[in-house]
Amino acid sequence: MSAITFDTLKFTKKLKEAGFPEAQAEAVVDAFLGATGEAELATKKDLQIELAPIKADMTLIKWMLGLLLGGVLALMLRAFFPA
Repeated sequence: MSAITFDTLKFTKKLKEAGFPEAQAEAVVDAFLGATGEAELATKKDLQIELAPIKADMTLIKWMLGLLLGGVLALMLRAFFPA
């Protein structure tokens, strides 16, 4: 999983500019860091890696189903239209 980069000083300055007292701005930044620090975020690359085996299995299943349906169709045609 990827890590989140976060500029705490810039965030604190923005909060102070918006009218937060310094102590409150620092508390909000600490709370935000605590909440996001525990989060495990998946990137697009992570999902592609995890889903690659499933895609391969789905492709195999599609081919197997196509062959099975072709065989059933051949048997049905042979039963209804004998040579």
